[in-house]
Amino acid sequence: MDANQLVKVYIKIRDAKDIKQKQMEEEVAALEAQLELIEAELLEICKTTGQDGGSTQYGSFRRSVKTRYWPSDWDSVYRLIKEHSAPELLERRIHQGNFKEFLQANPDKLPTGMNVDSKYSVTVRRAR
Repeated sequence: MDANQLVKVYIKIRDAKDIKQKQMEEEVAALEAQLELIEAELLEICKTTGQDGGSTQYGSFRRSVKTRYWPSDWDSVYRLIKEHSAPELLERRIHQGNFKEFLQANPDKLPTGMNVDSKYSVTVRRAR
């Protein structure tokens, strides 16, 4: 096949995929909304009975507390981490763009054990 035909087929497949993905996301969102309503009812049962869960013939449910933390002042968090030598408070993940820029400015500073994977990719755009 020539590039013209390949791009045409690529766009057709991508459009079909996007339609299916949007349909699936809408269906999943509707199911998630139903689950949230049921979870709210189960939490109300726990609140009313003073229990942290229960069992039924179909299964059990348990109430728990989930706590999340996020900073609105990163400088304060960085100071806390430095003051208490607590780098484990951060997730182990490299900011890809910032690290790439750092290495471009400091090509001799690649740390031992840092893996690098580069590959070509193709971007297909629809004609206007």
